Amino acid sequence: MTVIGGSTRLLAVLGDPVHHSLSPVLQNAAISQLGLDWCYMALPVSAPALPVALKGLHGVGAVGLNITIPHKQTVMPLVQQVTPLAQRIGAVNTLLRQPHGWAGDNTDMAGFMAPLQRQGVDLKGQAALVLGCGGSARAVVAGCSALGCGRILVAGRDPQRLHRFLADAQSLADHLEGVPWSELEAVLSSVGLVVNTTPVGMGPDHNGCPLNPSQLEHLKPHTWVYDIIYTPRPTKLLQQARGLGCPTMDGLAMLVGQGAAALRLWSGHHGVDHVDEEVMLAAAIAALEP
Repeated sequence: MTVIGGSTRLLAVLGDPVHHSLSPVLQNAAISQLGLDWCYMALPVSAPALPVALKGLHGVGAVGLNITIPHKQTVMPLVQQVTPLAQRIGAVNTLLRQPHGWAGDNTDMAGFMAPLQRQGVDLKGQAALVLGCGGSARAVVAGCSALGCGRILVAGRDPQRLHRFLADAQSLADHLEGVPWSELEAVLSSVGLVVNTTPVGMGPDHNGCPLNPSQLEHLKPHTWVYDIIYTPRPTKLLQQARGLGCPTMDGLAMLVGQGAAALRLWSGHHGVDHVDEEVMLAAAIAALEP
């Protein structure tokens, strides 16, 4: 890592909680390789403290910020401008420094799509099922649409929240449908991709799984199961899916993809045009090893 000195500039991820974040590990590995005099930290920021934290970090000259749960939507009215993509998704996960404030962008969609594209997964015309209807689900829905999915089903446990999500997300995809959680068994056998965007199964709840055994039985061996959680690795959902012969993908590749896209935004203003994702991935995997 670059030695911290008087000229070192700050980047950070803001969330609550944020102590589990791997972003400092992978970002600092890439920053060191690029030779930038920057340091990336994880800063716990509560919802009431978010406005003053943004002002303070801008005031001390922070280069850029990542925004994670639970601030991806509530941060939007607090920034100077929002990119059209982030506006359409309705969530911001990356802030870029402007002269008098922050500009909000979204790299979650690119991060979600990148590992599927690298694997050559063809979802054109297929149905996708998204579990959960929070901020991350919006980027996943937009990504599924961009990948050519014919139908995108969104399942939520709270009917009112699901209804609000569907009303807000109609601009993200054609053929967007809601599925009550109690009716998942009826659709699981007909989809080509299942994406978990809920926190169920994330450490320390290592034994949690968003799908129960009777629901899992309806998965077909050709169905891709993608869990955007990256701790533990693999999650209970991915362990179960692999046991059924399903190809799987975890959230580490998405984390690296969105992180690399954010670092390209920040460093591009300092003459850097390449970020090595393999360096970021290797650092993250090493940090996860016992």
